[in-house]
Amino acid sequence: MALLYRRVLLKLSGEVLAGTQKHGIDPAITGSIADEIAAVHADGVQVGIVIGGGNILRGASTKGVSRVAGDTMGMLATVINSIALAESLSEQGVPAEVLTAVHIDRAGEFYTASRAKALLEAGTVVVIAGGTGNPFFTTDTAAALRCAEVNAEVLLKATKVDGIYDSDPAINPAAVRFTSISHAEALSRQLKVMDATAFSFCQENDIPIIIFKLMERGNLRKSLEGSSVGSIIRTGG
Repeated sequence: MALLYRRVLLKLSGEVLAGTQKHGIDPAITGSIADEIAAVHADGVQVGIVIGGGNILRGASTKGVSRVAGDTMGMLATVINSIALAESLSEQGVPAEVLTAVHIDRAGEFYTASRAKALLEAGTVVVIAGGTGNPFFTTDTAAALRCAEVNAEVLLKATKVDGIYDSDPAINPAAVRFTSISHAEALSRQLKVMDATAFSFCQENDIPIIIFKLMERGNLRKSLEGSSVGSIIRTGG
């Protein structure tokens, strides 16, 4: 089946990298994610990635330090995760570079939109670390921002569930999954799969969002083919 998108921004949570150990980085998980990315990269898809840092440290919930300091610590955690995934991609023979919004010599090149786009056009997977480079913003918002900056056609939000539900499916067995919903309705229903700032930014910039379950083999490709493997959020629903 033909792919609908040729330049995408993939948002990964840090927690997913920990696997069953709940903390740190599980090489089997980064390897599995790299496999999925390698498969679509081989078909010419240009992939940018933003990863959270919750498997190492959640900045906003860090005790004993200020919010600004905690968020800065969280941004550094995303750099660690980005390096790990870039290494896994390189082991698969996929060219990958870490760009970071916080200056860290030797960890990655400093992020600029023009540099990211040049790498994408050259066939390099770009792992964008450091969030927005500022406190008080989540990595969901960073992903939305980077998606717009690099002119990606869609924001892919990889989660532990297979889309957006009207209630928590872990609590309510009768929860209903949306196959398609508008940004405005997602905001009005206060759906928690992404933060409101990210939703609003995507709405204002007409960025479609696909929510899909990451750890089912082939789902990344299926989401790019338009298969119903999750939920899509777009203008008009």
